[in-house]
Formats: sequence, C-alpha cells, structure tokens
Amino acid sequence: MIGTVKRVLIGRPLSLAEADHQRLSKRVGLAVFSSDAISSTAYATGEVMLVLVGVGGMVAATSHLIPVAILVVILLALVANSYRETIHAYPGGGGSYIVSRENLGEVPSLVAGASLLIDYVLTVAVSIAAGTLAITSAFHVLRPYRLVICLTFLAILMVGNLRGVKESGRLFSIPTYVYIVMLTVFIGYAVLRDIRGTLPVLAPADAHPGGDVLKHFGPYVGGVSTFMFARAFASGAVALSGVEAISNGVPAFNKPEPRNAAQTLGAMASILGIGFFGISYVAMRMRPMPSESESIISIMGRGLFGNGNPIYFVLQIATFAILVLAANTAFADFPRLAAIIGGDGYLPRQFANRGDRLVFSNGIVILASLAALLLIVFKADVTLLIPLYAVGVFTSFTLSQTGMVLHHLKEHEPGWKFGLLGSAMGAIATFIVAGVVIISKFMIGAWIVVVAVPLVVTGFKAIKRHYTSVGEQLRALPHTEARPVRHQVVVLIGSVNRSAIAALQYSRSLGASQITAISVAIDEGHSESLQRQWEEFGISVPLDILESPDRDLTSTVIGFLDGVQSEFPDDVMTVIIPEAVLSHWWLGFLHNQSALALKLRLLQRRNTVVVSIPYHLDATQAVPVLDHEHSEAGRQAPSTSALEDPAATTSLDPL
Repeated sequence: MIGTVKRVLIGRPLSLAEADHQRLSKRVGLAVFSSDAISSTAYATGEVMLVLVGVGGMVAATSHLIPVAILVVILLALVANSYRETIHAYPGGGGSYIVSRENLGEVPSLVAGASLLIDYVLTVAVSIAAGTLAITSAFHVLRPYRLVICLTFLAILMVGNLRGVKESGRLFSIPTYVYIVMLTVFIGYAVLRDIRGTLPVLAPADAHPGGDVLKHFGPYVGGVSTFMFARAFASGAVALSGVEAISNGVPAFNKPEPRNAAQTLGAMASILGIGFFGISYVAMRMRPMPSESESIISIMGRGLFGNGNPIYFVLQIATFAILVLAANTAFADFPRLAAIIGGDGYLPRQFANRGDRLVFSNGIVILASLAALLLIVFKADVTLLIPLYAVGVFTSFTLSQTGMVLHHLKEHEPGWKFGLLGSAMGAIATFIVAGVVIISKFMIGAWIVVVAVPLVVTGFKAIKRHYTSVGEQLRALPHTEARPVRHQVVVLIGSVNRSAIAALQYSRSLGASQITAISVAIDEGHSESLQRQWEEFGISVPLDILESPDRDLTSTVIGFLDGVQSEFPDDVMTVIIPEAVLSHWWLGFLHNQSALALKLRLLQRRNTVVVSIPYHLDATQAVPVLDHEHSEAGRQAPSTSALEDPAATTSLDPL
C-alpha cells in the first residue's frame, strides 16, 4: 500500500541513465532558481516603507525610498557579478560554501554553509507566509486559515519536488512567468498614469503612521537618522535573497552548464533590479500607508486598478503564486547544498543519497519539516520572520565575495583585476549590510540566527569528528591477517514448529564450536511442554530453558549470553532468531514484535552476530534466508536426520 501511494504521488523510479534528461533549460532554470529573488519584489519595498514611515512618516518615505532603491540595485549588480564569476570558477555548484572552502578554510566554509541552510529554511517559511498574506489580502475570509493554507502549500511543494527537479520546474514555471507579466503590467500602467497625471495618491504627503506600524518602530520622530536610513536599506536588501541560488545549482543546467547558468543569472538580476526599482518608484508616487495585514502591492493594486477590477485579483493571485513558489528555489538548493556538505562529512551522509526521482529526497523532507516548524512557531507572520531572514543571506554573500577576492589574487585569470575590484566592493557592502541587519534587528529576532549559525557549525564539526573516528576505527592495516574466529551458536526457540526447525537446520550448517537452543519460559507449563516436544522429535541440539518470573524475554536472553561470554570471552556469539513471515503486512499487528526488540538490543553487544531465519507461511517449505545483518543471505541450510520432519508444527513461534 505504501509503495502504491508513493508511486501515485512521486512517480516511477528513474534510472541513472536518465539523469541527463533531468537537466534544466534556461527558461525552466529561471523559474526554478530565480523565483525566490524575483518574488522579493512583492514585499521588499513594503519592508523599506515599514521602516521609513514608522520613523518619519510619509515625508520620510517619499524622500528616501528612491535613494534606498538605487543603493539596493547597485548592491545587486555587485553581488550578481561576483556570483557570475563564481559560476565559471566553480561550475560544480555549492556557491558560497565551495568558494569559502577552497579559499578561506574550514570554519568560514562551515559558517557559509550553515548560513545558507538556515536561509533556505527561512526562505520557505517567509515565501509561503508572504504568499498567503497576498491571497488573504484579496480574500479576507481566508485570514483565519492562514496557517492551514501555509502548511497545505508547503506539502504540495514538497511532493512536487520529490517528483524531480525538471518536473517540478515545468509545473511551477508558469506562475513565475505570469507574475513577471503582471509585474510589468502593474509598473507600466502606473508609470503611464503618472505621466498623464492620473495616478492616485493614497495618503497625504504629511501622513503619519499609526497602529500596527508604530507598535514596532516607536513614535513618530519627524525625520530619518543615518542609522534608520541604513536600517531601511538593510530591509530593502532582502530583495537580494536568492541571488546565490543559481551558483549553488550549476550542475542542474543543460550543457554547457556554466554559460547557461551565467546567462540565467543575468536575466534574473535584470528582472529583479527593474522590478524592485519600479515598484519603489510607484510606491513613492502613490504613497501607500504600509500595513501588517495587507501587502504594499495589494494596497497599490487596489488603488491603481480598483478593488473589484479583475486585473487586481489576477495581480494578487500571481503575487500569491510567485511568493509561494519562491520556496521552490530553496527546495532546489537546500538538498543540493546539504548533499555537498554531507559528502564532505559535515552532515549525515544520507543527505547525499538520491531518491527514486534522482533528487536528494532526504534534504527535501528535512527542509519541509523545518519550515513547517517555523511557520507554526511564528504563526506564519511575515513581519516576525523577516528579521531572521537577512542575517544568513548577507553572511554568505560576504564570505563568498571575500573568497572570490582571494581566488582572483591566486589564479590571475583573464580580467582578474576587474573581478577583484567588483568582489572586494561587494564584500565590503554586504559586510556593512550584515552588520546593520544584526545590530538593528537583533532584539526583534535576528539574535536567533546569530545564535543558530554557531550552533549549526558546532554540529557540523561534531558530525565530522564522528565520521573521522569511525573511519579510524574501521581502517584495516595492509598485510594484516584476520585471526580464526571461534564462535558459539544460540538458537532461540518458542516451540517446536516449522520456523524453529528451519533455524535449527541452519545452525547445524555453520560448523560452530557449540550449538545451544534456548527458550524463555514466560508461561506456566511452558518448560514441560517444550521438553516433551524436544524428546518426541528426537532433536539432538542441547536445550536450555530459562526461567523469567518477570516475563522479560530480552533481558533474560542477554543475561544468558553474558554468562556464556564470561566463560568464553573470546568467542563470537551467533544468535539465530526464527521469524514467521505473514502473507499480509497488516496481519503483523496481531502478533507481538519481541524479535525486533531483541535484535535491536543484541546489535549493541560486542562479539555478537544476529541472524534472522524467516519462514514464509505461504511457502511449501522452509527457506532459511538471512536478513541484512548477515552476509550469507539466501543460503539454503542442509537438513539433518533429527530435523527432517517439519510437519508436526501446530503453532506459530512466539518470536
């Protein structure tokens, strides 16, 4: 049943030979890797206005919004140029993490990796929350269900990405391009009406903020200090989130990967820059009063097109779709980056495993789980999530561009001086922005990321130490001859039945120093009944019946093994567990799971080998097959004269 559901949701497994067919064209790649950056145009201007209007009223917003927008666009150009060079210098993907690893060393690379992974989790949470805000701004009746809507779309994105990068890209690319068209219509129509002098103005020039704006930024102070201007700039710089995504996923593009990825990055930066500046210009002219319950683009859209105009609803639906699908960028990059870090030994190696659809399924599921936790904890509130958002992204920007400065100094590639200047300017600018974000937003949430990054880095190093320790302990020296192994076999018996006889047959084939059958007497009369069966079938294997007054099978068996091993400390103990395999999985609920509990405990014992002998109840004869815990799986045990008749069984083995 589980397999059927998986096939319906995710699709048929893909072979490795189909990997090249899963690569992305520039058109699909723009939608997959750029939806995060492009979608930030829907809320970045609103974040700037929240700061400016909150401290200086509409006067501050109209006089400082365009300068902030110009600075953000300049910063975007510097960062995009640096990542274009990263794509050509490190075409294997990994972005900031790889650049830092190759040029700055272990700790900076881990900081970059931790910052990016945290940023991707926040990208999913912020994007889905912002998208839900867009749709609930148009349809107020949905506001009480904001969290449910967020979690529903998160689940849809997770399943879509588990189906494969190319399939999810095709599925989610249409809303991206619809938003780009609607953004163009919105800005173009607003500029046209501004030229004609018919653009509506939504608030007086001297309007003061009120209510939900003031509660975050304090009372009206009549002006904007340098610090608050820097804070507004840092808020607007969240528009750059996602710019690094293409450099992380270069191998996903069609060949030649670097050229196609670089051209896609250029297209993304152009759309983002024009869109952000255009919306900022329209906001400066229309003077919308920012609100936590409605997005800036919704406020301006209603004023521009009219509340009941179908174009307004198309704009809001397109905004909703792009914001939700912006999370798709993180779903494309988080698993890929986690796989690279896992391949270096700093994350569990399961992150590097590809699933049925050739995607890093474990990373996708973990990302969705962490984002769901954030949405629940912060109640899908964009304003609460945004302060957490910018710290990680600008930390990774700074490290990446600093790494590229050192790369240019070492490699002296053609045009390296121009690249060096651009990367150095970008590193300085993003470092300043990161500092402003941390200082200005520390008390309203940024401290969480400031604390989380070192904790994640510490976790990375602990995982690396574990893998190093395991590798050292497993490392075999050349010309080391393995000493002969002397082992004893213990067969667990519940009653004399086909399953038990199959296990005894197998035990006789091992050539062990000693074979002992043991049974735990947990019911009254069990000992006499089993002893009588043993004698009736003439079984030659010695039987030891263990008393267990407290009916604890696992502890009783381990206590017996401890006693034997104390007498023969160098012997390897092979414990054989017969198990009846039922014809349907759901019938397992009718039987106890003592065999599973016992195996889990036995696997923790030194010098102990655990062997399961499954007996399939719909089979005509016992076929002793070993499970994954033994290397000789599938071996048919020879029968012995004492065990040739399995027909006398009448009951299932309790194990």
